[in-house]
Amino acid sequence: MSPGSEPPPPGATPATHLHARHRAVMPDWLALYYREPLELTHGEGRHVWDATGRRYLDFFGGILTTMTAHALPEVTEAVAGQAGRILHTSTLYLDRHMVELAERIAALSGIPDARVFFTTSGTEATDAALLLATTHRRSNQVLAMRNSYHGRSFSSVAVTGNSSWSPTSLSPLQTLYVHGAVRTRGPYAALTDAEFTAACVADLEDVLGQAHGNVAALIAEPVQGVGGFTSPPDGLYAAFREVLARRGILWISDEVQTGWGRTGDHFWGWQAHAASGPPDLLTFAKGIGNGMSIGGVVARAEVMNSLGANSISTFGGSPVTMAAGLANLTHLLEHDLQGNARRVGGLLIERLRAVAAGLPLVHEVRGRGLMIGVELTGPDGSPAPEAAALTLEHAREDGLLIGKGGREGNTLRIAPPLSLTVAEAEEGAAILESALHRTHRTLAGEERA
Repeated sequence: MSPGSEPPPPGATPATHLHARHRAVMPDWLALYYREPLELTHGEGRHVWDATGRRYLDFFGGILTTMTAHALPEVTEAVAGQAGRILHTSTLYLDRHMVELAERIAALSGIPDARVFFTTSGTEATDAALLLATTHRRSNQVLAMRNSYHGRSFSSVAVTGNSSWSPTSLSPLQTLYVHGAVRTRGPYAALTDAEFTAACVADLEDVLGQAHGNVAALIAEPVQGVGGFTSPPDGLYAAFREVLARRGILWISDEVQTGWGRTGDHFWGWQAHAASGPPDLLTFAKGIGNGMSIGGVVARAEVMNSLGANSISTFGGSPVTMAAGLANLTHLLEHDLQGNARRVGGLLIERLRAVAAGLPLVHEVRGRGLMIGVELTGPDGSPAPEAAALTLEHAREDGLLIGKGGREGNTLRIAPPLSLTVAEAEEGAAILESALHRTHRTLAGEERA
């Protein structure tokens, strides 16, 4: 009998036994949701099932990754068909699927004379973008936003402005952090949108005054993902771009979570700041693969071709993942899932705002499309991570899976597949309403946790 294959000890459920095995071989810092972690075994549409056979409405999609639907036939058939021919070749060989997907992404990006480099994750895409920008500009100075998250590698942690996700202060870069990504907290929260933007531009100018010579780039999420789905007023990055362009500083738009129409109003998050035109580089990942490992960078040819040494990707752009990405992107475009995100997401956010109106623990419901954050605070207005954790548990008990984020872990993150129906949105909102009321009663001492 192989190690770990023995049956659970007396009194232990299969789930608790698997959890014990997980803890014995995985890092302590590898987080799991829920007091009794879930083993998800299969999914279909907007639903998933755990190992006991219980069904859940999925409002998190594997961290915004299941973009179209679980077990989407077009994607599963593309994966199976390609796997039956050849699984792997590497970028040293021509691959038709990779070229076709790159052509489509380049055209959709809005970046002129675009080139596309495929990676296996958003973290690796950040690494590649930073390598390109710093090489092109011959500088290791980078601007980043406070409260940001760009990945877990050494270089991506170096531009992450969220202390909860920055395990080290060591860095290969000199990172200068600027204001602007969090609208409702901080020293500029009380300003109007126009005043807020002007204050953040002034802060950017001041920060650049502290830099030594060239600055390579600004990297920014149009809507911060791990940071709790926070965003600046529309147009802020266009105003930033005017300042950057005068100095030749590149703009990297991190579209790992905002890309592919999730925000409803736009296909890319940068388009909410489109007065300045497209970014110099954009990174993507998550949703394009619908669960397959795809990431990448789109950049102007001048920037993409600036590397003076060999560089390949063994696994980036593999035949199987590229076939999946093509099928998934085709389905998304042909079924106007961006439009569905705008329509159904608009209904969902208004429904949640109505729920929040009677709950003092909800500080704000924010977002756009199917990218919605519900920030929870205590009676004194301070962040309430305990309330978020309790609400996650209550929602799970009633059959709804959601996420959480924010620097203090006090924001519920709602990001279902973009094919969400109106009926499913109503069902999820009702479950979340019940969960929030249970949390309120628990924290008030009226109900046990």
